[in-house]
Amino acid sequence: MTTAQSVQAQAAQPAQPPRLAPAVSDPDTGGFFAAAARGEVALRYCAGCGAVLHLPRAYCWHCGGWDTGYRAVPPRARVYSWTVVEHQVHPAYPVPYTVALVELAGEPAARLVTYLPGRPALHAGQELSARFERLENGTVLVQWRPADAEEEAEEEADDDAT
Repeated sequence: MTTAQSVQAQAAQPAQPPRLAPAVSDPDTGGFFAAAARGEVALRYCAGCGAVLHLPRAYCWHCGGWDTGYRAVPPRARVYSWTVVEHQVHPAYPVPYTVALVELAGEPAARLVTYLPGRPALHAGQELSARFERLENGTVLVQWRPADAEEEAEEEADDDAT
């Protein structure tokens, strides 16, 4: 196959559709996505009593206060549960992929959902670290990966630098 034929063959393949993006302008969850754009994991807290408001709301159901805001939490979590998706439900998410529920290290009552491509070897309680994924539309998502994968990536970067 010539280079021109290869380019034509690639052009003939349908492009993968963009990933689905959340509404980042929502008044309840917008602060979470604004923090992600800064490279932070953040949760909504009540300024009056200090309660974590997860799922995020404008008022505190613990004390009834309306003075709430977001603050950064450590970018670490643990696997709580997961499943591997084998049946493709959207063209932007080729199978297999893993959907995991993670509990944040600093706030174990707050659990977030993450997407991991493929079938990573996971186990309950496994340490995870945050990574920030920028979608085609500019939205930044907080995703999680095994902490040992982050250490391996750092070691590879150090090896590449030398």
